Amino acid sequence: MSADSSASYEVPFTWTPFQLLSGAWKKRLVAFRVDDQGVTLGGAPARYERQTAFVPWRDIEAVVLWQQDTAALTPMRYVGLRRRAGAPALPGPNSDLTREQTGRLAPHVDHEVFLASRHINLWALDRERLAEALRTFAPRVPVEEMANPAEH
Repeated sequence: MSADSSASYEVPFTWTPFQLLSGAWKKRLVAFRVDDQGVTLGGAPARYERQTAFVPWRDIEAVVLWQQDTAALTPMRYVGLRRRAGAPALPGPNSDLTREQTGRLAPHVDHEVFLASRHINLWALDRERLAEALRTFAPRVPVEEMANPAEH
């Protein structure tokens, strides 16, 4: 793998009122990062330290893009990771969800992928930059798009 840090792809969260009021505005919180070591999935801004997870390349089989239908006009978009069997559990906003809960929320998404996913909220995913970083650091790791069966 290349150590070219310029090919790293990092997206910070947009400033939130919580950050501004708590003084955390001095530190940019990373929502998502791809680099030579692996992928960082940022935690929710209010619980950032407890929910942020780093996943090394040896544990990643694919980067997965998916959507969850909601009552809103637009679905919630996610980026997640398909990880190797036996990879350690990750902290995160979804970590306490049961298989039954994830099956109800997004039946088209594997439970383990759901747990290793982050909602694309307060930041934007650049698919081209993601693909470039994967080509540089993990050319064998594909990007999978999971279509929601309700959309077909």
